[in-house]
Amino acid sequence: MGQRQKKGRPVSGWLNLDKPLGMTSTTAVAVVKRLFGAQKAGHAGTLDPLATGCLPIALGEATKTVPFVMDGRKIYGFTVRWGEETTTDDAEGQPVATSDVRPGRDEIEAILGEFTGEIMQVPPAFSAIKIDGERAYDLAREGEEVILEARPIQVHRLDLVDMPDENTAIFSAECGKGTYVRAIARDMARALGTRGHVVGLRRLLVGPFEEAAMIKLDDLRAAHEEGGVEGCDPLLDRVELALGDLAEVRLSETDAVRLRNGQSVLLRGRDAPANGETVFVTVAGTLIAIGEVERGEFHPSRVFVGG
Repeated sequence: MGQRQKKGRPVSGWLNLDKPLGMTSTTAVAVVKRLFGAQKAGHAGTLDPLATGCLPIALGEATKTVPFVMDGRKIYGFTVRWGEETTTDDAEGQPVATSDVRPGRDEIEAILGEFTGEIMQVPPAFSAIKIDGERAYDLAREGEEVILEARPIQVHRLDLVDMPDENTAIFSAECGKGTYVRAIARDMARALGTRGHVVGLRRLLVGPFEEAAMIKLDDLRAAHEEGGVEGCDPLLDRVELALGDLAEVRLSETDAVRLRNGQSVLLRGRDAPANGETVFVTVAGTLIAIGEVERGEFHPSRVFVGG
């Protein structure tokens, strides 16, 4: 029997989507995949339904570069309401504890250092972390007790931006992979002798994907209405955008043939990357492979179709 033909177009690239409020990341990926008529799609880091902002969506061959984006830094703007902790640590959950304490600016700024650097964080019970193969949020929704272990995270920067009133504070955070802003809000409130939860969350940056370049879903739909699936293509970023932290190695078409067959190639010249370095290879500006350099040879770990 012949190989089953994949549905959709073999379109590849990244869409820097401005995810709208109330939509799950899974739904956003499905909508984008349909509008592009793409064969394959995925995202680089879940955003909660009540969060908006940067959701990088990979199409086609870009899905092979997702880990490089997920490992990148992230910037969030978020609003905390003091006085009430919820089951989900955001406005979607049910109240579980309350407090009449309202922290002042000096008190808040005094504890920010405790939540900066490498810290231990217990993720929210309603999170995408897997427990024995099941998502924590699925278990929590079914009424099961979810106990998650604290794990190390990196918070590069945490700033108090504004205090519109005594019940509300607005923050900005720059953090690494695996950080839950909802948990930062929960733990800050507890450290301040009160309770709190997130009522607004917007992701402003993921790796190379910035707020200024985000594409709204309505604009993507308008492009589709005007030009069909191909009318959406100009909104895509190149696959290589995800690889900005890696060195680029330019090779010949002869080398590309070897790489497409999964074979290693010898790197020559004084500018050859160091052993152990992860790099990406291009030929005449086209992405061919990602891999590691060992003893002067490039060993491909991911090879790109159509390169």
